[in-house]
Amino acid sequence: MSDPTPLPDLPVTFRPGHTRAILLTAGVAIFVVISGVAMLLDIGPGSRLSFVVTGALIFWALARLARVKVVADESGVTVVNIAGKRRLAWPEILRVNLRPGDPWVFLDLSDGTSLPALGIQPGLARQRAIADAKALRALAETHSTRSALPHEPRS
Repeated sequence: MSDPTPLPDLPVTFRPGHTRAILLTAGVAIFVVISGVAMLLDIGPGSRLSFVVTGALIFWALARLARVKVVADESGVTVVNIAGKRRLAWPEILRVNLRPGDPWVFLDLSDGTSLPALGIQPGLARQRAIADAKALRALAETHSTRSALPHEPRS
């Protein structure tokens, strides 16, 4: 039997660091190149502006992809994905899954649904993603068990 996964100190943020750096660097580079090309071309100000706006939109899209994260604290988990953010209490999380071939972690929830948590993804840093998934799983199991224990009545 393997050693239990040590619990990280809360609050803890899980995010794909390498992927984030690549996306933000690519976004800046694309914006600079497209804007530079617009300034070098012999075109009108409206066309230049459309180049710059296009570069800014590409940067914005890549920045949205780079913002994904999972934040765990004493009261629960906040999952920030590309299009939205969702706050979950610990008892809502039944299971944390990262199966071979999964692009990211999936959280099985008490309402019968599954929520993708893009903040933990094995793309470029597989071992780190596995360690992060195990840590989040250990946190969910510990806090869900603690929340499920009956509270002693106060006198």
